[in-house]
Amino acid sequence: MKLSTIDIAVFIAYCLIVLSVGLFVSLSSKNKDNANGYFLAGRGLTWWIVGASIIASNISAEQFVGMSGSGYAVGMAIATYEWIAALGLVIVAKYFIPIFLKMKIYTMPQFLENRFDKRVKTVMAFFWLLVFVFINLTSILYLGAITIEQLVGTPLLYSIIGLAVFAAIYSIYGGLKAVAVTDVIQVVFLILGGLVTVYFCIDMLGMGEGFLAGVKNFFNSTQDKCHLILDKSNPAYADLPGLSVILGGLWVANLYYWGCNQYIIQRSLAAKSTNEAQKGMLFAGYIKILIPILVVMPGMAAYALNAPVSKPDETYPWLLANIIPVGIRGLAFAALTAAIVSSLASMLNSISTIFSIDIYKEYIKKDCSEKGLVTTGRVTAFVSLVIAVCIAPLLADLDQAFQYIQEFTGFISPGALAIFLAGFFYKKANAKGALIAAIGTFVLSVAMKFALPELPWMDRMGIVFLSCCLLIFLFRSKTPSEKAITITNDLFRTSKSFNILSLVLLAILVGIYLVWW
Repeated sequence: MKLSTIDIAVFIAYCLIVLSVGLFVSLSSKNKDNANGYFLAGRGLTWWIVGASIIASNISAEQFVGMSGSGYAVGMAIATYEWIAALGLVIVAKYFIPIFLKMKIYTMPQFLENRFDKRVKTVMAFFWLLVFVFINLTSILYLGAITIEQLVGTPLLYSIIGLAVFAAIYSIYGGLKAVAVTDVIQVVFLILGGLVTVYFCIDMLGMGEGFLAGVKNFFNSTQDKCHLILDKSNPAYADLPGLSVILGGLWVANLYYWGCNQYIIQRSLAAKSTNEAQKGMLFAGYIKILIPILVVMPGMAAYALNAPVSKPDETYPWLLANIIPVGIRGLAFAALTAAIVSSLASMLNSISTIFSIDIYKEYIKKDCSEKGLVTTGRVTAFVSLVIAVCIAPLLADLDQAFQYIQEFTGFISPGALAIFLAGFFYKKANAKGALIAAIGTFVLSVAMKFALPELPWMDRMGIVFLSCCLLIFLFRSKTPSEKAITITNDLFRTSKSFNILSLVLLAILVGIYLVWW
């Protein structure tokens, strides 16, 4: 498929807008050469930038391509990742963010050092860097590039390099502020392009009788896939094991991702205040409710249309090439690119922050200047991007990349969440228990994967999480730790508007699950 002149014009306009704004912010920022300005945008982000940046960072090719593929293969059940995440964002905003902002930290490993010790910080910092570079960064590049390859015929490697260069141009130099501000633009393109794609997919199912007829045909044709909770007879049960998606292991992945993950939390750490950070996360929660419409429904529509794809991850590219009309493809293509580039930029910034603050300054050059830290961050981002570009083509044999990302990130998330929760709320938790849990999460996850291959990986995460909590408890101190967090009555107090909107969000989610149980 080739993009029309109009499509190309729309796409070029998108590229120019993002690059112009990104470079303008980068060049005009007065504090981009100090650590606070480069890594945390001078702690001056407002709630709407925080929320938009969280969504732009989170939604990438793994959602547009990966979740559409899973929507084709599995159905609506895959949407539970997004809808449970909406509630997870509210929980993190209320109970995690006040603690992080009170401690004025730059990174998640810094919290672990302040609450436990350097050993825990270092082990987790290395784990995070490995996951970010070798799992997240590479998969984002691969999924984006394979879509571009199928849409416009650009060879996979060239597509990978092109995406990498696009993200690098403004993010490596400008830091978090440039990333966050451009994320607002990316989210606009992401949502508009996604809605346009959904509209034409559903309209095609209307068989010439209009959009509403398409909606009716959509649900009639996908009845077997319109269930959020799968039973054991479903072939996808191993990836989405029944009630575990709302009562079990998915919560481990959920709370870890939104509450302990530098990639996401860095936006809230950069907020003007706790209130701004909380409002931003709630805003992101509401957008999350919309996301399955943009990324899961197209895959289900492709199933209803009997799309001739050889594997699920080819679904979204097929839709753009065969369903979206000429003149509109440019917007849909821009939306996909926006999702990819914003996630790449955010991931690069988080990698550079952890390496510079927690590894370089701690073990390589303790007296490093502010400017030196920023330079180190830029070099780190560049090197990690080169590594990811080299590895990304090796993912070509994957069937459903989204599930691959979730499973292997799940090797670290159970222990990390157990450590953070113990650090927050269990005063007798100590460094020894946290360190054993940090190592145990990987060892136990690998051991269970090979010893119990039939056990759904989501259930495995739940078991490993409980095991890590038990390890922390067994190696607890006899008395409360001197580094324990002091919980005061007003620490978790939130505004009336936050509480009301949170309850509304919860009511929406309950309604969704009652309808599509």
